[in-house]
Amino acid sequence: MRVGVLMLPTDPWPETVARARHVEALGYDHLWTYDHLSWRRYRGRRWFAALPWLTGVAGATSRIRLGTMVATPNFRQPVPFAQEAVTLDHVSGGRFILGLGAGGLGFDSTVFGRDPLTRRELIDRLGEFLRVLERLFAEPTVSHEGAYFTVNEAVVEPPALQVPRIPFAIAATGKRSLELAARHGDAWITFGDAREDRDASASGTEEAVRVQMGRLEDACAAIGRDPSTIQRIYLVGNTDERPLASTSAFEDFAGRYEALGFTDLVIHHPRDDDPAWDEPATIIDEIAAKVLPNWRS
Repeated sequence: MRVGVLMLPTDPWPETVARARHVEALGYDHLWTYDHLSWRRYRGRRWFAALPWLTGVAGATSRIRLGTMVATPNFRQPVPFAQEAVTLDHVSGGRFILGLGAGGLGFDSTVFGRDPLTRRELIDRLGEFLRVLERLFAEPTVSHEGAYFTVNEAVVEPPALQVPRIPFAIAATGKRSLELAARHGDAWITFGDAREDRDASASGTEEAVRVQMGRLEDACAAIGRDPSTIQRIYLVGNTDERPLASTSAFEDFAGRYEALGFTDLVIHHPRDDDPAWDEPATIIDEIAAKVLPNWRS
C-alpha cells in the first residue's frame, strides 16, 4: 500500500516548503492539497490557490507525486485548467495526479452568483467536464458545445509528460459518480460515507466503503473494464476512528483498508490549530520510521 499526506494550503511559504521536503524525505509516496477558494472553518483565513501552491512544491521536491484533492467545475473551466495542469506536469517532471470531483455547496459554488445545482446536475456537469478534459489532453484541436461548457477550437500545448495523459483520480461515493470513475478514472478516491446521517463508526464506515466498491466493480463490468486497472485511494477523515493516534492504530487501520482492496491511503498532516487533526506532528515521522518500511518490504 502506498501512503500519502494531505497538507492544507494555509501556512507561510517557507514553512510549507520545509514541511513538503520533510514529507518527501520520510519516504511518503504522494502529497496532496485541497482545491478551494475558501473552505469550511478556514473561510476568511489564509488559503493559497492549489495549482500555484503545488507548482511551488514541485520546484522544491524531486520524487514525491503531487495531487489535487480535488479540483471541481465549481470554479474551473476545462480549457485554462487543462493548460495549467499540463504546465504543472512539466514543472514536476511528470509527477502530477489530477484529483477531480463533482463539487458541492458552499462558497466555491456560489461565488459567481449562480443558483446552486442539484446533486444530479453536479454529476452531469462533472461528466461533461471529464469528457472535455480527456479530449483536450488527447486531440490537437477541440470544439465542444454542451450543457455546461462551450469550447471553440481549443489547443493545449505542449502535451503532458505523462503518457497517455495526466492520471485522473476521481472522487466518488454515489452510484452515478462511481460510474464516471469507472469510465474515466485511473484512480478512485473515497473518504467513506458521504451521507449526513452516516454511521461514522469503524464498522459503519467500512460497510459504506464495501458498498461503494461493489458499485464501482459493477460499473466496470457494465462497460467491460477490468476493475483492477483502477487504483483505490482512501482519504482518512470522515470516520470516528483516529488512525494517527499511534503507530499501532495506523498500522491496524491501514491493514484493514488494504484488505478491503485499497492501494493507497492519504492522511492529513497534523495541525495544532485544528481539532480534526490535532495529533502530535511527530506521528508523521513515527509512521515513516516504524510502519512504512513494513509496507515497502
